[in-house]
Amino acid sequence: MTTAFDPIDLAGLRLANRIAMAPMTRSRAYGPGATPTPSTALYYAQRASAGLIITEAMQQSVGGQGYPDTPGLHSAEQVAAWRPVTDAVHEKGGVIFAQLVHGGRIGHPSLLPDGLVPVAPSAVAPAGKVFTGTGMEDYVTPVELTEEGIAQTIADFATAARNAVEAGFDGVELHGANGYLIHQFLSTNANLRTDRWGGSVENRIRYAVEVVRAVADAVGGHRVGLRISPGVTYNDIAEDNPWETYRALVDVLNPLGLAYLHINEGPDRELTLELRKQWSSAFILNPFTPEGSTNIEHLALIEDGAADLISFGALFLANPDLPARLAAGGPFNTPDRATYYGGDDRGYIDYPTLSA
Repeated sequence: MTTAFDPIDLAGLRLANRIAMAPMTRSRAYGPGATPTPSTALYYAQRASAGLIITEAMQQSVGGQGYPDTPGLHSAEQVAAWRPVTDAVHEKGGVIFAQLVHGGRIGHPSLLPDGLVPVAPSAVAPAGKVFTGTGMEDYVTPVELTEEGIAQTIADFATAARNAVEAGFDGVELHGANGYLIHQFLSTNANLRTDRWGGSVENRIRYAVEVVRAVADAVGGHRVGLRISPGVTYNDIAEDNPWETYRALVDVLNPLGLAYLHINEGPDRELTLELRKQWSSAFILNPFTPEGSTNIEHLALIEDGAADLISFGALFLANPDLPARLAAGGPFNTPDRATYYGGDDRGYIDYPTLSA
């Protein structure tokens, strides 16, 4: 029986175990030009015993930023600043992928320079408010992307992927989940287009497919993963037909030889299992956990074949040596929610290990 503690080959990379660190925004890119700091390098190095680390989301362009103090991977300065992070993880024997995102309509003009405003498939503002440097603000109505704008965002993803490889990352994960730009194109309430980028399932999956293809062409499919969240309504997303949409998406992407598909699961486990059957390479699952967060009981999903790897969020945030703790059956540090976003090193690099 395969267990979470068995190694696995991920598109030519040997992972020590099947426990992944899920991408988690921490809003601590306090360096110049939205760059990581020495604390960032320590934070990820502390967690290098993960089979795979997937970083916090990094905006792939200056216009893709959705929250304050999030890092980018679109400038030479950022590439240079991420190199100590990847070096620190590799020195500990870890494997690290950079998650790339464009926030789309999730953002605010106050977070963007030079008069830029949020863009999206359609000029439809999401319900709710966004956190900015001056507090909570209403979302604005985004500008609908033109054909040229769409092409530019796709090119920016490819450029950011090349930057990731230059910065020493083992690969990239494209954030196609949780209501950000790629997911907005997949949805039926954020994407109201009637051209080749909207309407039918074939048209709504086109943007995700073109981004993946461009990035795979830039750095190789074996260095590319995609995160999706079928049926997840976060950031005011609606999907009228997730079974049809995501089965079609997986069918088109399967031949591209990607490293993995990462599911941020919604309430429909049957759809997860259907996509698992369809997908031909590694399958990472961040399970649906309405009761809390991913925990030790979810390792059984590897044993029963539902996934190849399980990604842990809050539990990995609070337990830098999580694989060892899972193997021992605990105990586990309790995450401090008050320090999730922003702040200093408290709740960031000061969680104790079992050995401490």
